[in-house]
Amino acid sequence: MTTMPPASKQAGEKWVGRSVPRREDLRLLTGRGRFIDDFELPQLKHAAILRSPYAHAEIGEIDVHAALELPGVRGVLTGREVAAMSRPFAVGVSPAPKYYASAVERARFVGEPVAVVVADDRYIAEDALELIEVDYRPLPAVVDIEAAMAADAPQLHEECPNNIYSQREFVYGDMESAKKEADRVVTGRFLFPKYGSTPIETYGVIASYDPFADQYEIWSNYQGPMVGHALVAQALGIAENRLRWIIPTDIGGGFGIKTGLYPYIALMAMASKRCGVPVKWIEDRQEHLIASATGTDRLTEMEAYVKSDGTILALKDRAIDNTGGYIRAPEPGCAYRSIGNHTGAYQIRNLEREVLVVGTNKCLTAPNRGYTCQHLYFSLERMMDKVAAELDIDPAEIRLRNFIAADQFPYKTATGGLYDSGDYAAAFRLALQRFDYDNMRQWQKEARAEGRLIGIGLATVVEPSVTNIAYVGLAKSYLERRKEHPKSGSGEAIMVKMDPLGKVHVIAATNPQGQGHDTVISQVVADQLGILPDDVTVSNVLDTHQRLTSITSGSYSSRFSSAGTTAVVLATQRLKEKLFRIAGHLLDAHVESLQNDSHKIFVREQPQRSIEIRHVAGTAHWNQSGLPEDMDVGLYGVGFYNMPTSEPPTEFDQVNSSNTYGFIAEVLMVEIDPETGALQFLKWVSAHDAGTVINPLLFEGQLQGGVAHGIGGAIFEETAYDENGQILTGSFMDYLVPTSMEIPEVDMIHQETPSPLTALGSKGTGEASAMSAPAAIANAVADALRPLGIEVNELPLSPNRIWHWIKDAQSSPSQ
Repeated sequence: MTTMPPASKQAGEKWVGRSVPRREDLRLLTGRGRFIDDFELPQLKHAAILRSPYAHAEIGEIDVHAALELPGVRGVLTGREVAAMSRPFAVGVSPAPKYYASAVERARFVGEPVAVVVADDRYIAEDALELIEVDYRPLPAVVDIEAAMAADAPQLHEECPNNIYSQREFVYGDMESAKKEADRVVTGRFLFPKYGSTPIETYGVIASYDPFADQYEIWSNYQGPMVGHALVAQALGIAENRLRWIIPTDIGGGFGIKTGLYPYIALMAMASKRCGVPVKWIEDRQEHLIASATGTDRLTEMEAYVKSDGTILALKDRAIDNTGGYIRAPEPGCAYRSIGNHTGAYQIRNLEREVLVVGTNKCLTAPNRGYTCQHLYFSLERMMDKVAAELDIDPAEIRLRNFIAADQFPYKTATGGLYDSGDYAAAFRLALQRFDYDNMRQWQKEARAEGRLIGIGLATVVEPSVTNIAYVGLAKSYLERRKEHPKSGSGEAIMVKMDPLGKVHVIAATNPQGQGHDTVISQVVADQLGILPDDVTVSNVLDTHQRLTSITSGSYSSRFSSAGTTAVVLATQRLKEKLFRIAGHLLDAHVESLQNDSHKIFVREQPQRSIEIRHVAGTAHWNQSGLPEDMDVGLYGVGFYNMPTSEPPTEFDQVNSSNTYGFIAEVLMVEIDPETGALQFLKWVSAHDAGTVINPLLFEGQLQGGVAHGIGGAIFEETAYDENGQILTGSFMDYLVPTSMEIPEVDMIHQETPSPLTALGSKGTGEASAMSAPAAIANAVADALRPLGIEVNELPLSPNRIWHWIKDAQSSPSQ
């Protein structure tokens, strides 16, 4: 078997910034990955879940006798037993509706768990489900966001009148003065759809209960944050040190959706305890599409108060998010996660907001790649184009006039976001230049004269990363928050140790799902220690009993390249300090005079006075009495890093909801076929500023993945329901995702303005165009359809929807 040649470089060169191939690929591509379904335990049994066929129904008697009599069935767990064995999950709203790991007395969405069968294999378990008889008493359902808040709407929870889970109003700046100063007001109403991310690997849990220790061990492909661990422990009524979570190195994609796994962890833990055996449950694709999690659907009404020269003085908006049959953590984060960057890349100092989170009889929600930033930017960037059209100013120019200037960084937004660095105008101009914007506008005019529907779309957005968990606190007022302990943070932890031969092992719990964390860690460590990436091995398993973790651990919010790599640098520097002390002792040189490179530590001004790192390491391990005085034995470093900008909300409801902020500029062109409504991408330039690029190859992969997700949300994907709450997209026959055939070639541009907050100057880029592409595509389609008088205010832009718009416009008397 061929292996990749060892990486090499010249003395003084850096590994960071180089396209080092992913070290994970060889293992994965040869079938040596270990995913959740590859794990086995002695006496392991298998679970299947009975799910509600109704969107809203009372649950009477559940007869499980026939199922229990089926040979091979080990036990059945029903909702009433779940209620007896656990508490409702905690959630950051008050009053809180009761949400358990399964339906208790009432089902509130199609696919909600009603019972669990544990059997010798999955086939028997599935057969047993058909033998369970449930007395369902159907109730009226509601699926529309606005209809759910009506006085006569079906009420999902008695604790939440009008189906409102959370509601708050905010005012930042001087709105009254801005309204008086404005020359006009531009309005918009936008509907963003409910869709997910369909990772290749679905949810999976293995649960084992030890009755002698009253302790659970759980294996799962949960992606974090580890607040989920605390939530499950609380629901099970046990201390967190009695709940061991193990998350394997290999996870087949997460994209935020796997943050919604934790209720199933609790459910399988109870099934294991109830049946007295270890239990494995692997979600099938239909279950995933129907009942795992999606992003929220959102209705936004927005007003922009503008001057005649295009200056935007203020925004006013009302946003309503729908989290489905219940609200569960991290919700109501959907309404508050983007608060710090709510005004985007623009100098908008005045803002008035009303946010609501409501319930309907749809499946539940979780952060979907971008976590509602795509919702925000769809409305904000459509408004930028509407303002431009209203004032007869080019859409590119309207953005340039409102950008935060390069010399204003670090920049504090009206809502409390602390933008660390950037040069938005420069990155945008790079994209316009590569696109040949002025000539493309001229070509568009000529094509329109021929009757072709050609549109150019722009989107310029801020990409937040490294969530500060404090933002969820905005669901409560300052007075309410004062009565509670404050919450904030974004911490990460890493351990780096060196063996007697100078080779390095990194112990991490960054919870990768295919991003290449191990490759990046090896690059960073190699630079710090003057060795090769091949000299570094990485163990990246999140284990709450054997790894350094915090409540914020996990892989979400693009946190690894900022918080994770900084923790790696801190840990490696602490190891390096110890190496230098030992080397200085052996070389009889001051530590300050030393330098390292090419596996050696040497005196900077006298490089011939040197010692190989392996000899230093050998001394630390084999000749411990030869160490400098007062030095502990062992050769390791531990790095804990929390962003200094992660602080609780202020009394004025300002919060830095993320910690590093990148920038994206999309410039693209589409053509629409008026006979089919299908759109074709003619040209696409995407400029990204994510600070220092650690590995351009992996960076490009993240960007391409974000484009695919953005196209999916803009054109193809929607978790759709009929008026009775029955799901219409329960398989890939109906739930469409883009394939490689639908993804165009995108010309990527990188600009680097390093972050002052991270050790390498890097920022996150994992969500990228998933946030910006829906807005840019919508603006392009709106531009193409503008001659027909068609407004684009909702997604997805399916050929069917566009075709109906065109036909309606053509049949209108005004055409």
